[in-house]
Amino acid sequence: MTIAEDTTNDRPAPGRAAALRALHVPGDPLVLPNVWDAASARIVAAGFPAVATGSAAVAPVLGYDDGETAPAAEMLAAIARIVRAVAVPVTADLERGYGLAPAELVERLAATGAAGCNLEDSDPRTGEMVDAAEQAVFLAAVRSAASAAGVDLVINARVDVYHHGSGSPAERLAEAVRRGRDYLAAGADCVYPIFVSEPADIGALAEGIGGPINIMFRPGTPSLAELAGLGVARVSFGPGLYRAAQEHTARLVAAIREGRSPYDPEFSGR
Repeated sequence: MTIAEDTTNDRPAPGRAAALRALHVPGDPLVLPNVWDAASARIVAAGFPAVATGSAAVAPVLGYDDGETAPAAEMLAAIARIVRAVAVPVTADLERGYGLAPAELVERLAATGAAGCNLEDSDPRTGEMVDAAEQAVFLAAVRSAASAAGVDLVINARVDVYHHGSGSPAERLAEAVRRGRDYLAAGADCVYPIFVSEPADIGALAEGIGGPINIMFRPGTPSLAELAGLGVARVSFGPGLYRAAQEHTARLVAAIREGRSPYDPEFSGR
């Protein structure tokens, strides 16, 4: 079996998407420490009710840079392996869909068994923002394709205004709210304004968008308890845990190169 063929989970188990959707509760957020392979997925699934992949973590594991440089077949095969490894719903970071038409994207994602996906509104290759109306049409087409195929799918619509947008802070906030509302109307279940970190902005987004929002936890972001108080429904970690694991591995390798033991207490935390 080739890696391109290794996406044979048929469809998500009945109810997994509904269960994932129900976990998005403003004020009591779903916490998703993003994973990069089956092993990390098993660790997360042991203590959390759902698993999320992060493209900026999965892509380097596959030998590629983030930004849709990984072939769709390899990314989907990696997602399928993660789904098979755990008993909880899996939501997959699909960047902007790897150039696949909505019907094919839904069909191939459903074949992995994933219950949800992230779709972003900037071009992964150029960093340019996609027109909001164009992105809304794309999201609506994904939702329509899923409905036509009988696939329940939790769509997390990423808003990149705080990543690749321009304008004053007030203008960015207004644009993120506008896009978020449009994406919910197009069929998204949750809106993901990535890289927003100011508490006032997060609270305004939660109130203004009028639906579940996802915040990425990183240095400088309010605490999990504070995010809950601001009305956040989902908290993810992006590639943060993967990068921390890589940094720790680099320290262990350096110790071995220097003739030291990687099992010393300074590395194990004991």
